[in-house]
Amino acid sequence: MQESIAIAITESSQTGEARRVAIALATRLGFQETERGKVGIVVTEIASNLIQHGHGGVLLLRAIQHHSVVGIEILSLDKGRGMVDVDECLQDGFSTAGTLGHGLGAIRRLSNLFEIYSIPNQGTALLVHFWSNSIPQPPENALEIGIVCLPKIGENVSGDAWAYKVDHHRSLLLVADGLGHGPAAASAALAAVKIFQEDDHRSPGAIIEAAHAALRSTRGAVLAIAEIDFEQECLRFAGIGNIAASMISFTEDQSLLSYNGTVGHEIRKIKEFTYPWVANRLLIMHSDGLDTKWRLDRYPGLSQNHPSLIAGVLYRDFNRERDDVTVLVAKEIIRN
Repeated sequence: MQESIAIAITESSQTGEARRVAIALATRLGFQETERGKVGIVVTEIASNLIQHGHGGVLLLRAIQHHSVVGIEILSLDKGRGMVDVDECLQDGFSTAGTLGHGLGAIRRLSNLFEIYSIPNQGTALLVHFWSNSIPQPPENALEIGIVCLPKIGENVSGDAWAYKVDHHRSLLLVADGLGHGPAAASAALAAVKIFQEDDHRSPGAIIEAAHAALRSTRGAVLAIAEIDFEQECLRFAGIGNIAASMISFTEDQSLLSYNGTVGHEIRKIKEFTYPWVANRLLIMHSDGLDTKWRLDRYPGLSQNHPSLIAGVLYRDFNRERDDVTVLVAKEIIRN
């Protein structure tokens, strides 16, 4: 798993720091000089836009990977005045701040993936991907995954953790939250990830049972595991504790059931639930660092965007700010 790197952007002096952090990440991932330069330009433009148009906001940077190719994900989140007409704002020369108006157009041209979501008077979310090399075409029955994972303010590590395994026929996803926060919570959550990776051929319930034995020497964790079976068109789910999980479609929102308890300490019952899965559904899983009062239908059209953009908007608007937070969003890739 990879935690996100959060950089607050509230004044112009922070633009240079954001650029330095992004280039350092690109260098660590092995990006060539030309691609590192593109990352620097885009991060500078995004940070400048946050100050000029968003009244400040946050940049989230995260290393991503597709097969053997590594990349960088950039999320820009603000609660500024938003955009009335996104397409108009993307045109070169358009500006509402007295600038040359080249920012968004340049960002879109330089990046490998560009998505933007904006609501007037509510804010803007911008997603950009850079890849170090060409990535292969995803297979049928594959998932796009979006993640925001951040520690509690003031902590250096997150007590939350996540992991997933995706193949042609089956995808397995985990969100874990070690009790409390800080290094001890992180140790418990990472122990759950280790068991998940060792036993990812097993069912969600069997993995939780194995984790319960392995986490006895830790402070314990709550966790949830979802298995999407593409061939049988179903989702199997097992959870212990307060990891929230929902399936979202055009017609309904369905919460997935977990049992009370703490993995590694006390579990009264482990049970898998099976739900129908169709390609137009979203799966959203998150720790209790995100308020459960969110409703995706309050964001017209957001469900059609990349899962990372969805995760970013939910984090921006419902982050409780007093705990570690993880938001995982999964969506099946639809081939045209």
